[in-house]
Amino acid sequence: MTETPDFQALRAAMVREQLVERDIADQRVLAAMGRLERERFVPTAYQAHAYADRPLPIGEGQTISQPYVVAYMLQNLALNGDERVLEIGTGSGYQTALLCLLAAEVISIERLENLSRQAAARLAALGLSNVHLIVGDGWLGAPQFAPYQAIVVSAAAARLPKPLLAQLDEGGRMVIPVRERRNPEEQTLVLIRRTRCGLRARRLCGVRFVPLISDQAAAQDN
Repeated sequence: MTETPDFQALRAAMVREQLVERDIADQRVLAAMGRLERERFVPTAYQAHAYADRPLPIGEGQTISQPYVVAYMLQNLALNGDERVLEIGTGSGYQTALLCLLAAEVISIERLENLSRQAAARLAALGLSNVHLIVGDGWLGAPQFAPYQAIVVSAAAARLPKPLLAQLDEGGRMVIPVRERRNPEEQTLVLIRRTRCGLRARRLCGVRFVPLISDQAAAQDN
């Protein structure tokens, strides 16, 4: 008989060793990740590895990002709790749930209906109701709910999506992985800020995400 892991201890160790001992200092992010049961968001076969410092498969060729990357992206959004946030790539719903704990309202788009449906069930089971899930093309965002004070993209784009930039509120932040033009195999996490003077971009670090797939973007390239 397989012994059930002590998820609470593993979660505390994740926060301490993977986040605090690195450069995650946002206390709201640390508290949310210390509270949320990550094992709920991975397939049963991978639950014992839910707090490992690596991404895990969630089906449909998609992954749940390693905890540190999730925390790093959330920390750079600098949420204070009253924002409307747009998330591109619901995936398992783990980051979505964290955003529900950190912001006032979350709009999350997932192109794969099965993943969105599973995420909806997990979020409902946790009693998280400040979220609206959409099945669709994340490149286009959700202009009907704009503007957003924060946007987070969990898939690597070939370039910055203009529709998302247009939906970012003044003073808002967007965190997005972008593929390098000279070497598409390399990706850089970019922080975008909309100021009174326009958009400001800052490169953060190298990352590796699944590609942002968009029918609209592909049509523009042809």
